[in-house]
Formats: sequence, structure tokens, C-alpha cells
Amino acid sequence: MKQSVFTIQENTPLTRDVMKMVLLGDTSAITAPGQFVNIRLAGRFLRRPISVCDWDGKTLTLIYKVVGHGTAQMKAMVPGEKLDLLTGLGNGYDLSVAGDHPLLIGGGVGVPPMYGLAKALIQAGKAVQVILGFNTWEECFYEEAFQALGCAVTVTTVDGSYGTKGFVTDALPEHYTHFYACGPEPMLKAVHASTATSGQLSFEERMGCGFGACMGCSCKTLTGYKRICKEGPVMRKEEIAW
Repeated sequence: MKQSVFTIQENTPLTRDVMKMVLLGDTSAITAPGQFVNIRLAGRFLRRPISVCDWDGKTLTLIYKVVGHGTAQMKAMVPGEKLDLLTGLGNGYDLSVAGDHPLLIGGGVGVPPMYGLAKALIQAGKAVQVILGFNTWEECFYEEAFQALGCAVTVTTVDGSYGTKGFVTDALPEHYTHFYACGPEPMLKAVHASTATSGQLSFEERMGCGFGACMGCSCKTLTGYKRICKEGPVMRKEEIAW
């Protein structure tokens, strides 16, 4: 974990409620796709945890949905403003068990961490399949970004307005070696029940500190209690207790 000040380079809309923020700063503490940052906002007691979408040596890309006062405050920020971030939080995804044909499943704001993961797996020579799930076409984003990496992409919408009609589980391919998923808990539960291989699922939870001190995000697993912010947010399929 590292505390650093970042400068906003970009803060632009991808859809009506989803924003892309690019920050300049020290990204050295980020070591794995699936980790998150915790953002301090003026006048807010608790920091806001946001998944890492992408990063390099000096830039950090976050994609967030405007759902409350904190994210609305972020949406109003402009290039040049500063943000205090805790970086390198969470365990991230384990790429070593991906196999040759990993499957990535992202639902809604669970899509962003799949991008950094896909990028790393493509660089490792894997044939990456991606399923992106949304409620309607107006909420869709980043399909082209995944395609540009070289991924085979399927988009599902619940109302059938774009791509495959239905849920992400309606688009599961016949063959994949390991799956990675991030999204709302009902989606994760359905993925857990529908997938044929081992996999890793990233969970969301309300957090206090974001680095394991307050124990506020503890959850029960088949191997004991774990903190979503510290031992998670990524859990192995085999350890999840619904």
C-alpha cells in the first residue's frame, strides 16, 4: 500500500452514468490486475474504493459509476485537480492458473478491472475470451477497447437491445480453461453455479479503512473469515460460501 497525490489528466463520460478518469502519479504499488485504490474526497469521512482499470509507469485509469454524493463529486472534477490516493490495495487476480484459453466475465462496473487483466493475459500469449454484461445498450462501454487488445468479445444485454439477449451466463462458451469474474453479487453467484472450471471472483463490499485494519468488510468463506479489502477482493471459486 502506498499513499500518493495524483493529478487528474482526464475525466470524461463513457455513458450517462459512467466516467473515465485518468490520473498522473506514482503507480509503483499496483502490482496485479484486480487491485483497487481508495480515494480521499474533500468533506467526506470515508475514502471511495475504485477498481483499477489500467495503469503504466506514470498513469492510472479508473472507470467509475456515479451512484452517490462521492462519485458525483468526482464527476465534477476537472483536469489539473489533485487527489489523495491509497494505491496497491487488495490481492488482485492470479494469472498463473489461467491456462491457454481464459474467460473474463464483467458485469456493469465490474467491467473495468477485466481490461487490465485482459491486457496482462494477452501480453502473456493467452487466447482471451471476454463476456461483457449490461442491462441495455445505453450502458455498454469498452467493447472496442477489449477488441483492440485482441480479445474475442461477446456483449449481453438483459433487454436484448444490443448483442446477445440475456445474462452473461447465457453466453458462456463451450471451452475455456479458467474464468475470472467481477460484477454485482447476483451475477457472481450465477457465474459460480454455471461455470465448468475453477475460477476467481472479485467482490464488492462497503469499506472503512480499505487496508484490513478496521475489519469492517469481513466475510465468511469455506476457509474462514476474510477481509474483502485485504485477503480479497478476489476469491477462488472453491472457497466461496454463499
